[in-house]
Amino acid sequence: MPPSKTPDIDGFNTDPQQRWSLIHTYSKAVDSHSAHLELRCWGLLAITSLGVAGLFALLLAFSRVPGAEEFIPWPLQFFEKGLVIHVILSFVVWFLSILGALASLVAYRLSDGWLRWRALGPVSLICAFIATLLLFIPAWMDRGEASLNNYVPVIIDEIYYAGLIILALSISLVVIRMFVNLFGRKGPMDPITISILAAGLMYLLSIVCFTIAYLKIFDNSSIIAMTPALNEDIFWGGGHLLQFVNVSLLLAAWYFLGGLSIGRPWVHPNIMNSAIIFLAASSLLGPMLYIKYETFSVAQTIGFTNLQYFLAPPTTLLAIAGIYTILKFQNKLDIRWNNTVVHCLLLSIIVFFIGSLFGLFVDGTDTRTPAHYHGVIGGINLAFMGLFFGLLLPILERGLGDTQTIYIFTILIQRNFARLSTWLYAVGQILHSVGLFWAGGYGAPRKVAGADQGIEALGASLGLYLMGIGAVIAVIGGVMFIFLVSRALLKKV
Repeated sequence: MPPSKTPDIDGFNTDPQQRWSLIHTYSKAVDSHSAHLELRCWGLLAITSLGVAGLFALLLAFSRVPGAEEFIPWPLQFFEKGLVIHVILSFVVWFLSILGALASLVAYRLSDGWLRWRALGPVSLICAFIATLLLFIPAWMDRGEASLNNYVPVIIDEIYYAGLIILALSISLVVIRMFVNLFGRKGPMDPITISILAAGLMYLLSIVCFTIAYLKIFDNSSIIAMTPALNEDIFWGGGHLLQFVNVSLLLAAWYFLGGLSIGRPWVHPNIMNSAIIFLAASSLLGPMLYIKYETFSVAQTIGFTNLQYFLAPPTTLLAIAGIYTILKFQNKLDIRWNNTVVHCLLLSIIVFFIGSLFGLFVDGTDTRTPAHYHGVIGGINLAFMGLFFGLLLPILERGLGDTQTIYIFTILIQRNFARLSTWLYAVGQILHSVGLFWAGGYGAPRKVAGADQGIEALGASLGLYLMGIGAVIAVIGGVMFIFLVSRALLKKV
């Protein structure tokens, strides 16, 4: 049965004529206690990991500010281990938790609520929470070396590796369940469903790449001590494919937020499907690079690096087509400019492409590289913030406002707080990225902090101060977002 009340989405109620909207159909498919509990748990895992990552981001930013080590007695190897925890929670656990939530939604919708292999959902969640705890513990133990390799940084410790394996298994289970429910499906296929299915496929391909790389290293069954160089080899290929997963989730978020913003499909479904098909087809090149080139050779490394260029066409196509729709039909469309999801959408596009532009100038040695990926990740995070406000909370009937239980003044405050959190995070991330890019232009090295940076140029110092200011602003916005969403997920309904 459909929900007893229409989801409240920042003042926008779904219209029965908008048959393309996923709100009503998803609400119907997940109208059960078990489905709501599963989605709430994925949401709580995502928010918890993001909150802890944000705390470490603030501490790391302070540790990079010149002279900070004179006022704060940082623990031994704090920057290196703290950086690993920040990245693994904000760039891996947070993104994969969103994949877990959306894969669950798609599975329920494909099955029209009659889910097959239902038990994989709770098992996957239990594994995900255990994995996150195991990933966090080694940072506070007096053992293990921080390996600041790209994409999936590591603390070289058995507990940490166990956490990575369990997390990979967790997301694999929920993705496999989604594909099981694809066969003999009862629900419709639409661009967002297709994009989440594509993200699931890309995720499994990344696991294949991780596995191949690991087996290539340990093919003679000899005991080899793990080193940062070996971790780089293991996670380099699969890490690049995880970026395809993230972009597929980003496109799904843009399509949904755009449609919710203008009251009709943001772009033609064929354009969206073409972008997703291009992205999925490009990701198939990943495993092939292990066949074409000698494993871990320079040619293979460059091959994986060049895969990033396949991310540009689908994101650019969708952004241009969507903005064109808004500009061409703005007088005919009922654009709800005061809706938080509109702000999430537009700011996501701006921040994402600022980060993408910075990517044209990176060389991997200075802070222009983190300037690039902080911008890109910030853009994706803004889209996911919009998904919480516009999709996940409403279908769980946990929107920020409920006129039956909260005074209208309080509702307006919460919605303004939601919008303010979005702007603070976006502006903070822009300043943070610009500061890093500025400092990197003067040679500020990446992955080091404090006096170890060896900074002499005034321009580099000014850039790092700007980075620190931006980090504080972004963290304030993130804390507001986490507070609002956590409160909504934990409240009784």
